[in-house]
Amino acid sequence: MSATRVFVARLAGCTVFDPAGDRVGKVRDVLVVYRTGKPPRVVGLIVEIPGKRRVFVSIGRVTSIGAGQIITTGLINVRRFEQRGGEVRVIAELFGRRVVFRATGEEATIEDVAIEEQGPGEWQVSQLFVRRPKTTASPFVKGPTTFATWNELREEQELGEAQSAEQLIATYADLKPADLANTLLDLPRDRMIEVAEELSDDRLADVLEEMPETDQVQILAQLDDDRAADVLDQMQPDDAADLIAQLPEDRGEHLLELMEPEEAEDVRMLLRFDPETAGGLMTTEPIILSADATVAEALASIRRSELAPALAAGVCITLPPYESPTGRFLGMVHFQRMLRYPPHERLGTLLDQSLDPVGVRTSAAEVSRILASYNLVQVPVVDEQHRLLGVVTIDDVLDYLLPDDWRSIDENDELPASEQRLGSNGRRAGRGTSSPQ
Repeated sequence: MSATRVFVARLAGCTVFDPAGDRVGKVRDVLVVYRTGKPPRVVGLIVEIPGKRRVFVSIGRVTSIGAGQIITTGLINVRRFEQRGGEVRVIAELFGRRVVFRATGEEATIEDVAIEEQGPGEWQVSQLFVRRPKTTASPFVKGPTTFATWNELREEQELGEAQSAEQLIATYADLKPADLANTLLDLPRDRMIEVAEELSDDRLADVLEEMPETDQVQILAQLDDDRAADVLDQMQPDDAADLIAQLPEDRGEHLLELMEPEEAEDVRMLLRFDPETAGGLMTTEPIILSADATVAEALASIRRSELAPALAAGVCITLPPYESPTGRFLGMVHFQRMLRYPPHERLGTLLDQSLDPVGVRTSAAEVSRILASYNLVQVPVVDEQHRLLGVVTIDDVLDYLLPDDWRSIDENDELPASEQRLGSNGRRAGRGTSSPQ
């Protein structure tokens, strides 16, 4: 059953279906336009379809909203969404905005927005869920909340001015780093910076790793040096090295001095290598154990949730010390092989004798061929003394092989317009607000 009133925060992440029950995508935001003397009118939804593409779905093509899902007519314009003048994104631009009660002059902050159906294909903002200022100095107490209609409030800020990012971050808390990065890149530049500054160090580090380098540099430029160094500490060393390499030399060196010594040492080592060699591609934090370690110990090491899947695919066996640069590299044990042996089996008896490590100066192209030829997920990298320095993973190779702007490439850019605008039943789908015929 379709709801007649729904709060936008609950729409975020809802699945969108066509009439046949096939999944179209997920809602990422609601688009409204302001009206003089009336509440804003909903013009459509911003939906993320397969391929991480954000598209516009006219509210007139939404036939049902309810029970955590949205049904459309199936006519979707697959062109990438571009915001037009006068359009406002509710989650990205209204959440966190300061407002004032017209009757009392009391300030509040918008935390959620309710939209209500006025007729077939017609929705408008009906209520705002707002939070008043705190009445106590306790850091554990928030201000009281209340509901208000649009006409009971007036905005204290103009669109584009600084606003709280707390509610937007909470709404998108469950997004994966790559999806959150895409969400930030869709925001106006100033709003993107505001939200990025409010993210925790580890969350911001994960998001930066999924962004193009130009956007990484823009965000890092807005952070003070201490905060920037803390974020770099949380990034994978190879990603941190790539980012620092894009900064002015003086600031890059200053940030390295502010970073944790162990993290900075790894980054400095990576910066010494040509970016198109194994040394420039590798990550310096593989799983390293001794030959006497057991299968049980290895499985416990790769079980850590923060470990990237590509790094968890195998364990490197070396002589002490067990941090890069290690003692002499002995070999690798693959995760799948460990599953075939009892927990007490020593790793030294399970080494893959067919896998040779690559040198730090091996070209990135050659590393790519090795991974492809032998169906590998990672390959170890050693120096002239056969000490393990790191591993190159399939993720690192993909970043090398893909064009610099691969995150923003629109796979349908070269298709004729007629092919880009087909709905599920083969009819053209335009960007309008009228109900389908």
